[in-house]
Amino acid sequence: MNTRVKRLALPLGGAIAATSMIGATLVTSANAAAAPAKKTVSLASASEAKKISNYWTANGGANLKAATQYTEDSQVSGKVKLGGGDAAPDGKAGVVPPIGQEKVTPTKVKNVNLPKTIGKVFFTVGDKEYWCSASSIQSKYHNLVATAGHCVFDEGIQNGALDNWVFIPGYYQGKAPWGIYVGKAAYTHYDFAVYEDFDSDYAFVTVYNGIAVGGEKEVTKKTYDAWNGEKYSHDVEITEKEYNKLKDEYGPDAPVFVKDAGTEKVVPWDSKDGQIAEKEVTKDEYAAAPDADKPVNFHKSPKPPKEEIVDEETYNKYSGPGYKQIKDHAYTITHYYVEYKVQKTPSLKYYKTIYVIRYFKDAGRLGDNVGGQGFTWNQKIGQPVYIFGYPAAPHPDGDQAFTGYTPKWCYGKTFAAKPAAAFKAEAQIGLKCSMTAGSSGGPWLLKYSSTKRLGYVNGVTSLIGDADANGRIDFSTSPYFDSETYAIYKSAANLWSGSIVAKDGSLVTKA
Repeated sequence: MNTRVKRLALPLGGAIAATSMIGATLVTSANAAAAPAKKTVSLASASEAKKISNYWTANGGANLKAATQYTEDSQVSGKVKLGGGDAAPDGKAGVVPPIGQEKVTPTKVKNVNLPKTIGKVFFTVGDKEYWCSASSIQSKYHNLVATAGHCVFDEGIQNGALDNWVFIPGYYQGKAPWGIYVGKAAYTHYDFAVYEDFDSDYAFVTVYNGIAVGGEKEVTKKTYDAWNGEKYSHDVEITEKEYNKLKDEYGPDAPVFVKDAGTEKVVPWDSKDGQIAEKEVTKDEYAAAPDADKPVNFHKSPKPPKEEIVDEETYNKYSGPGYKQIKDHAYTITHYYVEYKVQKTPSLKYYKTIYVIRYFKDAGRLGDNVGGQGFTWNQKIGQPVYIFGYPAAPHPDGDQAFTGYTPKWCYGKTFAAKPAAAFKAEAQIGLKCSMTAGSSGGPWLLKYSSTKRLGYVNGVTSLIGDADANGRIDFSTSPYFDSETYAIYKSAANLWSGSIVAKDGSLVTKA
């Protein structure tokens, strides 16, 4: 890791007024803050989004089910002294209200109902599938996800971002109840993307409209080959009568074939014991074949080679097996034939190839389907928050307390934290929490209302650890959200993304 001097605000232009609109009026205002140095990467164009969607939806979501929790070495090891650190406001506190609560103040209730906004982000590292936790968050176009920076960015990858990135709210064992949302562009602080500074371990990702599987239908091979979406084919055994009917209907393009029942090898339909068959061969093969009067089952055809005069274009395109030559200034192709006797009549099985396409429907915008949490920054440390996430890994002592199938939560008052020099984490906030790996990226919600299932994102899970070294995870940390965080959030929160589903149910191939 590179070393550097901490900086609080490196301007990239003019000041940003915290009282500006992000699809809704701010509840409270903040001081104008200089825009920080931010890092932006494109996650997927429309055509790339098609491939990413297919990657996760193919084979009944097999790759989704194969994914495991992402650790990315973000677990603090050894005994840790919590408290201290440099987390502090750099201006007045501000908030952006949740979707649907722009003019309503959330109320407090005793029961804890899980927010609809939370889910898992899936991505690949090399040939392996992983997931983190995340949440939908308020934005102008209702298309924004908040998660940990290490669940999106990796400076060691060419693009600087993890591959095949999608968000699935409410994900459960291969199912996407509100659709799959492919990431379009991601924003984080330059310090995290370049210096791996976990004090800025957050990311805001704009996503395309969700996609949902609309259904499947059997189609012709021509339609199948032209289809942009997910598709598959399989072979079914049919009767000889059905086989002949399809051959008569479609001719050479019939999606049928025949196998020898004993060897399971595909055989010519006209294979019969003792039948004389003919085929065209090269000039050399013809010369090597015995004459027809020899007592063998493979010989030169009694009919003489056939000369064909063609135009120059046909001559140039022809690739055999006939012998090409320019003869008497004419483009000539000579065809040679041999005969052979089929020795055995196989026991035949008849098959039809079935071509199936899977078509999609536009599931709509993320925030319209599951809502979006509010956003807040420069808040006083020591306030109570809820943390939500999908923990899955065992504790250091081996106890498997979580499955990763369903979201869990922690509740308590935050404290200033300086958990790990190895992660350059000098200005984070912490909370006592037993959630293990898999919870990374999950939202920290201030003033969460279980009635409305909404609150204000005041952090995202960054690091976890065992403070007293007893083999049990007992704390989580988050970057402190300050004016720089707000400025980066605001940049992402005003970007449009759009749909990737075409009118015919295929996935679009152009931006």
